[in-house]
Amino acid sequence: MITAIAMINCEVGQVHAVAEALVDLEGIAEVYSVSGEYDIMAILRVKEYESLSKVVSQGMSPIKGITRTNTHMAFRCYSKHNMERMWADFIAE
Repeated sequence: MITAIAMINCEVGQVHAVAEALVDLEGIAEVYSVSGEYDIMAILRVKEYESLSKVVSQGMSPIKGITRTNTHMAFRCYSKHNMERMWADFIAE
């Protein structure tokens, strides 16, 4: 499973609409409104890199209200939970 984190800036007053649009995209696992430099952080989880490219360039870019994105690839998950196992079980269902 490939994981990436997209940090997103939105036009004023558009955070809710952008978050709702993002959560409907295939490949977006979670969407958070956050404080700080960015308005939203989205967790992307896909099976292959080509899918990641599609989510970011074809899925996110047309969403009205997004002014800037900054996407980071995750190399490894450090967690008390076995995330790889959890996602494998989720996908198998």
